[in-house]
Amino acid sequence: MKLAVVAASGKVGSKVVAEAAARGVEVTAFVRRAAEINGASKVVVKDILALEKSDLENFDAVVDAFGAWTPETLPLHSTTLKHLCDLLSGSETRLLVVGGAGSLFVDKEHKTQLYQTPDFPPSYLPIATAQAKALAELRERDDVKWTFISPAADFRADGEKTGKYIFGGEEFIVNAAGESVISYADYALAMVDELLNGKNIRRRICVIKA
Repeated sequence: MKLAVVAASGKVGSKVVAEAAARGVEVTAFVRRAAEINGASKVVVKDILALEKSDLENFDAVVDAFGAWTPETLPLHSTTLKHLCDLLSGSETRLLVVGGAGSLFVDKEHKTQLYQTPDFPPSYLPIATAQAKALAELRERDDVKWTFISPAADFRADGEKTGKYIFGGEEFIVNAAGESVISYADYALAMVDELLNGKNIRRRICVIKA
């Protein structure tokens, strides 16, 4: 299998590259600035918005690990995702998107998302809103084989790799300990499992620590 990871130098993207490579996947890392990416068989220095159809046409799947935090860059969540979708439109290449927990629903009717609840941390509201918008736009695409994977609410960059996780669907879930938590390492494991074994086409799923 051939995989492209976009924004591969980030904390999540780099772990996805390493995890996929360890599982025998041939990984090409796309980065904005030159960097050594552990596990990548090839590194391509190219801005995400400069990517062309020919850059992605020979891959079985593409992982979109792009993230932005500053007010002026938050709209790029939608802009970059649309660009990738346009490049992959009509192809058999899967698109797996690193999402956020804020867009998960907290009710069975799917009327209220986590970021819309009173206790949602104000500091995370801008990025959660931007990612929810990007997901809503992604749902309109029936020309791309996308999968949007939301992590737990407590997404730990330096958390240990336990090798144990639980997949969920559209709704916010907790584990047996009442926690919504996962490490970047376990998230990367789950994403690669979905890549290799999953069939969640045009669906949003979530993943938490078991």
